[in-house]
Amino acid sequence: MEAMRAHEVIGVDRGKLKSAPFQVLQVDLFHRDALDSVLDSAQPDALINCAALANLEECEEHPERARILNAEMPGKLAHACAQRKIRFIHLSTDAVFDGTKAGSYTEEDEPNPQGVYAQSKLDGERAVLKANPQAIVARVNFYGWSLTNKRSLGEFFVNNLSAEKSVSGFTDVIFCPMLVNHTARLLLETLEKNLSGLYHIVGAQPMSKYQFGLEIARKFGLKESLISPKSVEGSGLTAPRSHNLWLSIHKLSTDLEREIPNFSTGLDEFYTQHQQGYPQKIRGYQQYRAFVP
Repeated sequence: MEAMRAHEVIGVDRGKLKSAPFQVLQVDLFHRDALDSVLDSAQPDALINCAALANLEECEEHPERARILNAEMPGKLAHACAQRKIRFIHLSTDAVFDGTKAGSYTEEDEPNPQGVYAQSKLDGERAVLKANPQAIVARVNFYGWSLTNKRSLGEFFVNNLSAEKSVSGFTDVIFCPMLVNHTARLLLETLEKNLSGLYHIVGAQPMSKYQFGLEIARKFGLKESLISPKSVEGSGLTAPRSHNLWLSIHKLSTDLEREIPNFSTGLDEFYTQHQQGYPQKIRGYQQYRAFVP
């Protein structure tokens, strides 16, 4: 594959970032004129919407907030981008499926969301494609290093196992984890290829969350015995979870005309980032007095 051209990045943030290696616009998207002002100020060629209320329990407790952030806002962004002829990518989730299918879900399979989070994300998908049929809706499931060092499942296992704390790993939840850096590169490729519509952008290898934890432990030289196999049904989590979130990546691979990175490649990069101090570097971009609307 030919190398992609360099991209200028402009971030949109409520006030968490400081000293980021790119321009950051501090905007509260809840304000009425925020969408128009940020697009008119940045004048981007493309916009990738990562904003969401992604905590499943919080969505159950605050369904109205989930609806605004996960459903209404994406539709408004898609419409605003269509008016300005700005390419638009919206990040959705594998959780829109009920998990009862044997085998992998394709983009043609009918979603059946099981909770507030999943329903709001599905509503967001539909709002985006209705407002902007040329948009890309990407169902994702990624892990990586974050500002708080505790957002992803990868960080959860590394942090707890490094502290020699016992943790549980769900044996009955199958998913397709992808390193977030690979996710970002693939999103850019979909723009370069001028794709549109719905795509599954997840890892190439389905596995249980328990198996994922074991893979992390082995790569980082941590104790596998600290991970206990457990069913999600006995976890005490209140929001419903689907058991099978295995998504097919055949459409993505075909339209990009290349293979999707395998799990071990992503895990190797995740480990290398850790060894090179990447997590500390990322945390250095955080503004600790964050503005909350």
